[in-house]
Amino acid sequence: MIVFKNVYKYYKKDWVALNNLNIQIEKGQFNYLIGRSGAGKSTLMKMIYMELFPTEGEVEVAGFSTKTIKQNEIPLLRRKIGVIFQDFKLLKDRNVYDNVAFALQVTGERYSSIRKKTLEALAAVKMSHKRNSFPYQLSGGEQQKVAIARAIIKEPFILLADEPTGNVDPEGTKDILDLLFEINTRGTAILMATHDYSLIKKSVGKVIGLRDGKSVNPDDIFKMEFGGQQ
Repeated sequence: MIVFKNVYKYYKKDWVALNNLNIQIEKGQFNYLIGRSGAGKSTLMKMIYMELFPTEGEVEVAGFSTKTIKQNEIPLLRRKIGVIFQDFKLLKDRNVYDNVAFALQVTGERYSSIRKKTLEALAAVKMSHKRNSFPYQLSGGEQQKVAIARAIIKEPFILLADEPTGNVDPEGTKDILDLLFEINTRGTAILMATHDYSLIKKSVGKVIGLRDGKSVNPDDIFKMEFGGQQ
């Protein structure tokens, strides 16, 4: 489904963001991506939705390759991928319903279909009762649920979650994790970047470790960067 083949990414001559990276993410897997800031996690995710391209090597995603994809095909790829961010990235001047619906409005989908799918997505994240609220009226956990609804409305094959609980309190964190696990059981693959090892212990998902742009044994990261807790 997603394959990184001998991928290098150089930002400067002395800054290698990804260093001969070879990883594979299978259909329907729940994957954790761990490593300190600067390890290459965000670069890896941006290559999956092809905001960035390798300096060397190849990334294959859902039948598209960084070596052969055309510029006008990138939007088609991105429709198959859901992305949620630590800072939510909601439109402040739109209510919850309109924030979620916007993901389909930009694709030109019919109004009746947009309304149906928006209401279904809000119900899936248990935010139907807040559909007329604006982002400033929501807690961090509620804003992240709206962001997840916006990401899943396109029925993506994979959901990329970049530190999705970083701005959420402990109660909200549990809700977000439970929601991601539920989405995964429906067949959507998850790739979740996190610094919080305590979250990883709550799941049996696959763990991908990065250090200095290289794929490393996650146990080594746990020992060196999480105080040896396993």
